[in-house]
Amino acid sequence: MPSARTNRRIYWLAEGLILVAALAATVRYSRQQEWHPLLLVCLLLSLALVGQRLSVTLRNQQVTGAFLALVLTMALLGPGPAVLFGVVAMVVTSALRRLSLSEWLNNLTNFTIFPLAGGLIVRALIGDVHDPRNHHMTQGATFALVVLGVFMVTNAINFILIAVDNRIVVDRSLRSQVSEAFIPLLPGQIATAALAAILAVGYTNLGFPALLGAILLLLIFQYLAIALLRSEDRADQLEARSIHLASLQLGVLTTLVETLALRDRGTARHAAAVARYAGELAREVGCSETDQDLAHTAGLLHDIGKFALPDRILHADVLSDEDWAVIRRHPQDGATLVGRLDGYGPVADAILYHHEHVDGSGYPAGLIGNEIPLASRILAICSTYDTLTARESYRSPMTPQDAMSELRRVAGRQLDTDLVNSFIAMIEREGPTKYSGDDDANFEAELGFERRARQIAQPALRT
Repeated sequence: MPSARTNRRIYWLAEGLILVAALAATVRYSRQQEWHPLLLVCLLLSLALVGQRLSVTLRNQQVTGAFLALVLTMALLGPGPAVLFGVVAMVVTSALRRLSLSEWLNNLTNFTIFPLAGGLIVRALIGDVHDPRNHHMTQGATFALVVLGVFMVTNAINFILIAVDNRIVVDRSLRSQVSEAFIPLLPGQIATAALAAILAVGYTNLGFPALLGAILLLLIFQYLAIALLRSEDRADQLEARSIHLASLQLGVLTTLVETLALRDRGTARHAAAVARYAGELAREVGCSETDQDLAHTAGLLHDIGKFALPDRILHADVLSDEDWAVIRRHPQDGATLVGRLDGYGPVADAILYHHEHVDGSGYPAGLIGNEIPLASRILAICSTYDTLTARESYRSPMTPQDAMSELRRVAGRQLDTDLVNSFIAMIEREGPTKYSGDDDANFEAELGFERRARQIAQPALRT
C-alpha cells in the first residue's frame, strides 16, 4: 500500500498535469473578442486584484471579493480573461503570503479550472454577451439565472478542489470540511451569487458606468465588512487572553483555598456551608442576583486568610492571647489576597469586615450597624450558626434550635437583628439540613471557576 508521502507526490503530479491541460484548454478556447471592451477588462482585473487583497479567513476558508470579480469576468468577457485574472490574482497572493510550492500549485490549479469551467458554461448557454444578437438573453432573468448558477457551480468546484487537497495533504476528512467550512458559508455565498447576477444584468442593461458605480460601492462595503470582522476577531482574541489571565489569577486563589482545606479538613465543609447559607440569606432578604453571588463568593472565601496561620494555631484546642492576635489578622490577610483579583473588591470588603459587630465591639475597624457592609453582616450570621452546629467544632455542637436561640441572644449586639430574624425564618421554613455543606466540599464547583473567570475578565474587556 503506498505511503502517505507517495500519495502526496502522485497527487501533486496529477495537479501539475491538470494545470497544464487547463491552461492548454484556455488557449484553445480563448477568443479575441473576449478582451473587449478594454475598460471592462481593466475594471474586472482591478476588482480581482483589489478583491483578493480585501480578504478575510473564516472557518479555514478565505472569503474574498476576487471570486465575485472572476464570476463577472466569466459572464461578461469569457474563459480566457477569467483564467488569466485568476492566475494573476493567485500569483500575487501566493507571493505576498510566501506560500509553499504545494500551496502555489493548488492555488494556481484551482484558479485555472473553475474560471475555465464557468466561462465555458456561460458561452454554451448565452454566447457572447456583447453580440447584439444575444441581447434578448443577456438583458433579462435568463442571464441572471445563468450567472447565479455559474457562481454556485464554480464555488462548489473551488471547494471540492480545496477539500481534496486538504484530505490528501493534511489528512482532513471531507465530511468535516463540508460541515465546518462549506455549509456554514453557504448562505453568504448564495447572497454573493445573487449580487453577481444583479451586477451582470445591470451592466448589460445600463452599461459600464452603472457597473463601475456598483463595484465602487461594493468595494467600500467589503472593506468596512472585513474591518468589522477583523475587529471582532481581535476582540475574541482579547477576550480569550483576558479570560486566560483571569483564570490564572482565580486559579491561584482556588489553589490557596484547596490547600487550606487539605491542612484543615473542617475548613472545606465550613466554607461550603457558609457560602450556601449566605447566598440563600441574601436571596431571602431580597438582594439582587449580583449581591447574592457576592455573598456566596465571600462565604466561600471568608477564611482564606487562615492560609497564613501556622499549624500550631490552626489546629490548637487552646489559644493564647498572642495566638488570638494572630488569628484576628485573618480577615485582613484574606481581604488582601482576594482584593488583588480584578473585580473582586466588594468580596474583599465583605471578608475584611465579617468579624465586625453591630454594636462596634468587633474588629478590625470597630464599625457600627449599617457601616458594616451587608454581605459582611450576612457572613457573620451564617459563619456563627455553622460554627455553633458544626461537628468538628472545638466545643460540642449545638442543635439547630439551640443555635438559633444563641443567634437571637446576640442579635442587636454582635449580629444584625433583622438579618437574624430572616435567617431563622429561612431555616425554620426550609429545614436545618438543606444548606449544610458536605464533608468533601467541591471548591471548584462552588466557586464556578469558568463562569467567574469570565466575570473577572469583563471589566478589562469594557475598557
